[in-house]
Amino acid sequence: MERKNSIRLFMLLFPLSFIPWFISAPFLEHVLLILLVYVFIPLAVSKILGFAPSEVGMRLPNRNGLKLSLILLALSIPLSLYGRTIPSMKHYYPIFPYSGIRGFVLSELGMGLIMFAHESFYRGFLLFPLAGKNERLAILLQDLPYTLVHLGKPGIEVPYAFIAGIVFAKIDIKGGSIVPSFLLHWIGSAIFDVLCAFT
Repeated sequence: MERKNSIRLFMLLFPLSFIPWFISAPFLEHVLLILLVYVFIPLAVSKILGFAPSEVGMRLPNRNGLKLSLILLALSIPLSLYGRTIPSMKHYYPIFPYSGIRGFVLSELGMGLIMFAHESFYRGFLLFPLAGKNERLAILLQDLPYTLVHLGKPGIEVPYAFIAGIVFAKIDIKGGSIVPSFLLHWIGSAIFDVLCAFT
């Protein structure tokens, strides 16, 4: 029954992957809509199907996961420095409007909520229930929609998203939580935003 519910959860949530394509709203509203679609609706659906929050990765990570996220964050800095030299990337990021340092920091906090929602959805709800049965297949299945939602961004992001989706999934499985990928994704994104905006 648990296996059937894992598949059922994936099938029910998979269409929500593409909702961001259809959201055209001011930044704050965008943040709230992403939280609704990627966190609160999946949380309700998973609970109805019998999954506890811990079974979808919503718990504190072990040391291995945190250690891996810090190592990968350090390794991502040279990539960020290179990415900043690509004109399409520098012009695209940061994706939020801001006025002054305070506005920038507040918007980065909003980005943190967006990153939390993305990691909850792809690495939590779509990954963890299936990973207990077939880890490799689960990683691939969550990575395909994650990669596709990056279409429309600068071209280099699509292959990067594919690789990142696999890396994020692996560190979360090792960490037993979505927290490692969330920290890596958000802090890495914030560093890149700072590089694009202020250098």
